[in-house]
Amino acid sequence: MNKTDLINNIAEKSGLTKKDVESVLNGFFGEVTDALVKGDKVQLIGFGTFETRKRAGRTGRNPQTGKTIEIPESVIPAFKAGNKLKEAVK
Repeated sequence: MNKTDLINNIAEKSGLTKKDVESVLNGFFGEVTDALVKGDKVQLIGFGTFETRKRAGRTGRNPQTGKTIEIPESVIPAFKAGNKLKEAVK
């Protein structure tokens, strides 16, 4: 399912217009992004938690040359599924 499919499905089930659903969905994505940029968590009870995690620096290998390279530490977004979501997917 892509974003367009999601918008269409929510609009069909909720009775809202596609434009309204897209606006709400874009707002949600923006708020989650803003919170993660600030280093905050977004916790949706039963669904899951969006958070950032530090990835340690490590040594890698360039597949074209075989030369070793140093990969610096970075911060990445992560999602941890909640219990209700885990149970629904089983």
